[in-house]
Amino acid sequence: MATRQPIVSVLGHVDHGKTTLLDSVRQTDLATREAGLITQHIGATEVPKEVIKELCAPLMGEQELDSPGLLFIDTPGHQAFTTLRARGGALADIAVLIIDVLEGFKPQTFESLNILQRNKTPFVIALNKIDRIQGWAKHPGMPFVTSYELQIEQVRDRLDDKIFRFIERLYSEGIPSDRYDRIEDFTESVALVPISARTGEGIPDLLLILEGLSQRYLLDKLDYEASGPARGTVLEVKDVPGLGKTMDAIIYDGVLRTGDRLVVGGVDGPILTQVKALLKPKPLDEIRDPKNRFDSIKEVVAATGVKIAGPGLENALAGSPIIAYEGDAEEAMNEVRDASQPAIEIRDTGLTVLADAVGSLEGLAFEMDRADLPISRAEIRNVARKDIVEVSTNPEPLYRVIIAFNVDVLPDAEEELLKQDVKLIHGDVVYKLVEDYQEWAERKKEEMDAERRIDYIHPGKFLILPDHIFRVSKPAIVGVRVLAGRLRVGQPILRPDGRELGKIKSIRDGNESIREVGQGKEVAVALTGVTVGRQIKAEDVLYVDVPEGHARALLRMDMSVDDRMVMEEIADIKRKTEPFWAM
Repeated sequence: MATRQPIVSVLGHVDHGKTTLLDSVRQTDLATREAGLITQHIGATEVPKEVIKELCAPLMGEQELDSPGLLFIDTPGHQAFTTLRARGGALADIAVLIIDVLEGFKPQTFESLNILQRNKTPFVIALNKIDRIQGWAKHPGMPFVTSYELQIEQVRDRLDDKIFRFIERLYSEGIPSDRYDRIEDFTESVALVPISARTGEGIPDLLLILEGLSQRYLLDKLDYEASGPARGTVLEVKDVPGLGKTMDAIIYDGVLRTGDRLVVGGVDGPILTQVKALLKPKPLDEIRDPKNRFDSIKEVVAATGVKIAGPGLENALAGSPIIAYEGDAEEAMNEVRDASQPAIEIRDTGLTVLADAVGSLEGLAFEMDRADLPISRAEIRNVARKDIVEVSTNPEPLYRVIIAFNVDVLPDAEEELLKQDVKLIHGDVVYKLVEDYQEWAERKKEEMDAERRIDYIHPGKFLILPDHIFRVSKPAIVGVRVLAGRLRVGQPILRPDGRELGKIKSIRDGNESIREVGQGKEVAVALTGVTVGRQIKAEDVLYVDVPEGHARALLRMDMSVDDRMVMEEIADIKRKTEPFWAM
């Protein structure tokens, strides 16, 4: 048996500093190179114990580390945490939940907490951006406990107050916590580690806490069979000149050698391949976007990030398992087949989503579920003509949409888009795709409602003004004020007692003849079929007589508060004689 390095997952709300934290350790600037400055794919960075010991020297003294270091996974949101699995459980051994100390708890913060608790994953909380606290004196790379003592009293009080608020809020969620240097039993309280990912302050404290927790509480979990067959998870599939398609992967168990036979999850089912080459990023380099050339090696042992080259990987799926096998591959194939299916609820009617990887697809589905957006089809591939044609037949206009994450739009699909009433929402930032759809859907609903209302008699309510009777009949011409809704030429009129009157023959605003007038306007209207002094009189309040079918449809639409109020008043008048009118 051997002891592998712990796998540490970094979670947190958008822009709270996940990638910047690792950039601080690596001395890189990967955060600035991500699309929209948001991490989109899963990356891995190996931090050897020698580096940890050097960074933590002011806190450790001569103390030694037992583990070989830390393997960090930088995730594009909490959904990737659930996507990466190891033998049915979370891939991460321990997690860092990063929170902006000034912004506090955000929706993804709570969701990350729920996921960590549900998976029973031990975690610490990094309270980031302490350098933005008013008056904070920056000490780059210094341990927090040292930098804290160098701050003036007012600044320490400001930070202490914020930490106390975090402790209170976490306690309300059933999570005891305290600043890490005040905790005696780490099994009883979650450690809060104040840091600045930008200046590096507190990074030594965080690394040392992760190492200490791993050594004290995770050693049994970190033991593995050093000579056993490898198991891992695909992070991403990429083209590499001279090698073709390769897989960025995490090997979390066993040993992987060149020449080993593997089963990997693929678009059309399990893929059988053989390791042609193993390429490993240098320590502190990022497998996703390395600064330096990879090292070509003959074998790797868990836990590590590695690039695997081999035949037949064109259709390998990110997020799917990797299993090395000897002899018959059937058992491994069945296990991979079961684990490679995206966990997405498919509805009978809904939106079509396409993505480049299992994790991306599940992440997009997760965000859509939060926004209450149903999915009827979810696949991992580029946008093709058949997608446009199929979506164009959806009977619901709001679902004639393809949401595509980080995939190409094939030329035949672009041509078909010009012919069909289909909306393509395409991008490489998951949460932005959902926001873009919601904004488009809101505009589309307004357009659809406006078009439908043209065909319906719209509700209206008006007052006959005193001293503005211009003709008593044939037609009666009176001055009115529109109290709510609108009046349109040709609309029938209704009294509050339910009696049906004539129609609006014409509307004049001064010398101008108009077809429609809205709330708050005073105009002259000509009414057929009524005589002033008989059916109507000055100061009467009258309504537009909306047919029942029109009323039923309008009540299902988005209406303004005033319009809905008038429509419901008309419904109340009608229901005095017809109790189920427009229901």
